[in-house]
Amino acid sequence: MSSAANFVTQADRYREDMTTTTLQSPDEPSVRKAERAQSLFLETIVGRRGGLRSILSQVEAVAPTNATVMISGETGTGKEVISRAIHELSPRRNRNLVKVNCAAMPAGLLESELFGHERGAFTGAVNSHVGRFALADRGTLFLDEIGDMPLELQPKLLRVLQEREFEAVGSTRTTRVDVRIVVATHRDLRQMVRDCEFREDLYYRLNTFPVSLPPLRERKADIPEFARYFVQQFAASMDKIIDTIPEETMQFLVRYPWPGNIRELQNYVARGVILSTDGVFEPPPPERHEPAPIEISKPTLEDKVRQEILAACQRANWKLGGPRGAAARLGLKRTTLFAKMKRLGITPPADHWED
Repeated sequence: MSSAANFVTQADRYREDMTTTTLQSPDEPSVRKAERAQSLFLETIVGRRGGLRSILSQVEAVAPTNATVMISGETGTGKEVISRAIHELSPRRNRNLVKVNCAAMPAGLLESELFGHERGAFTGAVNSHVGRFALADRGTLFLDEIGDMPLELQPKLLRVLQEREFEAVGSTRTTRVDVRIVVATHRDLRQMVRDCEFREDLYYRLNTFPVSLPPLRERKADIPEFARYFVQQFAASMDKIIDTIPEETMQFLVRYPWPGNIRELQNYVARGVILSTDGVFEPPPPERHEPAPIEISKPTLEDKVRQEILAACQRANWKLGGPRGAAARLGLKRTTLFAKMKRLGITPPADHWED
């Protein structure tokens, strides 16, 4: 049986098991049923060698709880697959798994998409709209690219996480929900917090249980399994039979760095299946990933002023006034220099503050 066929068969067995649990002997402990269901589902995940094995152990541990999970990793590393695993292994598996991409819509539309809106709440709102939080009640809400959520919307998300309630746009009626939150991001949220681009309180609320996915270049042992699975998957969809992947081709797939991770490998294999004949996988030449040219911007007048002030302050050991102070070196009054420094965001080191 092919890898793809085996994958589908295991997934079908998992679904069959979940739909026939009421027919099992009442003497069998429910814990055993849950463990069997977990094992069947995890077997459907491709690429379970190396580092992913420990990640799946984390998923098994956190899935039965209501803890908020933050999945981080580069684009194309399988964050959505892990979010589905968390849902499918949880007690909420028979309820909705609702997905929202926070980077795909502007702030106003995203608020309506998450919380819903009443008729007439804004121009064009000719009908009421049920938001994703309401749709995910007693289920799981997956917020992809959470780092792209606008700052003005983040307090409302924080309130739902803390209070489990919200108001639709244009409504005064409070709606209570029971939703398990899973978020994903490819961005460094800790740096965004330091840069005041993401709320610190929301970050710590979302980061209850972090899961970090490694890039494909750190999972070379999984690449042959991915390649065989994708080849069989696309061959079946294109009504082709491909039963051979040459050794040199597989070696190339393992050595290549795959900057786009699993998604790039998947698309590359799809192109290869289209071009392949005679049952042999013949991929095209890989795309060259050349670094983007570095744009060297010319310094603005403000940049030049900032550099001059910094240089003068450093030469004066951050003394602003006096005949040898930075103000005198620049030909400015002390008050004028202080105002410029404040406007440009220049602050002396902690041990050089002047009254």
